[in-house]
Amino acid sequence: MGIFGRKDSTPETTAAAGSGLATLTGDYTIDPAHTSIGFTARHAMVTNVKGSFTEFTGALHLDGENPAKSTATLDVVMDSIDTGNADRDTHLKSADFFKTDEFPTMTFRSTGAESLGGDDYRVTGDLSILGVTRPITIDLEFNGAATDPFGNERVGFEGKAELLRSEWGLTWNAALETGGVLISDKIKLNFDVSAIKNA
Repeated sequence: MGIFGRKDSTPETTAAAGSGLATLTGDYTIDPAHTSIGFTARHAMVTNVKGSFTEFTGALHLDGENPAKSTATLDVVMDSIDTGNADRDTHLKSADFFKTDEFPTMTFRSTGAESLGGDDYRVTGDLSILGVTRPITIDLEFNGAATDPFGNERVGFEGKAELLRSEWGLTWNAALETGGVLISDKIKLNFDVSAIKNA
């Protein structure tokens, strides 16, 4: 999961968080128009660079009675990376980093889920980048559920995770004259997703 969390607070998606997942069991499709998948990396040891992926598809199966049976999938188009700087984005797509010509997609497939109490959940799964698949843990908060003006039943989750990019073979870096390296190994991920229940 980790891919869910509503980022907007417009009336059509505002909901009563804490309504519980018990009545929400079913299959959902992530709504890209109301979803963000972002990341943050430390740059030059002193500041953060933030970016996002703008093209992706995903699906959820929620089991409100038994959250452990809930599942999530996500497929991200790596060429959609956007850090607000065209030259940096081109470098990230190159052989130094994501090699998007050879590995056009990043995928996540959940392997487990658990309730932590209240609106908090934890999802584990396999993240695949550059042909390398490794486990990752995502902490989630259930934001609520609502029916929008078009009759869509929506759910929202926010999620966060951390990873070491070197574990997926993302090792390019440059040394700084003052010591340290240009780009941190630790990457913070954040997910803010709205999903629509399938008819």
